[in-house]
Amino acid sequence: MNDDMTDTNRPARAANRRDMIVAASCGVFVAAMVGLSYASVPFYDWFCRATGFGGRPQIATSAPQGPLGRAVTVRFDANVIGALPWRFAPEQNAVEARLGDVITVNYRVTNLSARETVGQAAYNVAPSTTGAYFQKINCFCFTEQRMAPGEKRDMTVVFYVDPALANDRELDDLNTITLSYSFYAVREPAGPVADRGANAVSKTN
Repeated sequence: MNDDMTDTNRPARAANRRDMIVAASCGVFVAAMVGLSYASVPFYDWFCRATGFGGRPQIATSAPQGPLGRAVTVRFDANVIGALPWRFAPEQNAVEARLGDVITVNYRVTNLSARETVGQAAYNVAPSTTGAYFQKINCFCFTEQRMAPGEKRDMTVVFYVDPALANDRELDDLNTITLSYSFYAVREPAGPVADRGANAVSKTN
């Protein structure tokens, strides 16, 4: 009789073991997908920086050998996203740039708030096919910008358009490149509970 009960329970135990294996496999798959979704953001950012994909300009470490005769108009666009209380605009709307010419331009930023605020600039160029040729030597967009209440500041961009653009037959008719910046607020991490308590006490005193 015990043998009969063992025989009848064996299929149930096998089914339970199979269900546990399937559930564990699904859990591992879901965890892997979540991990990949987080990893895909920095990977995509690195890919755009390395290739100019999506109109992301390149970061140059030095100036080019010398300018060429061909020139393009570089236009400047400025935007503030969300609740960041800043006024942000280029000092000039456009410049004429020969390929290989190192150009310096300024953007004027004003913090309209009565408190300190922090922003970070996202950037791209249009048309997106010029991203691989737009080289930035120096840019305020490389780091977060902290502005005191009411502060005004000139932020500098140093760039050149790579002379290699002249060899790209698909860009023979290119006359204008638009460099666009969008500042967004950076949410600062909350300090430790003890620090926040100390700050609150100091303000009440």
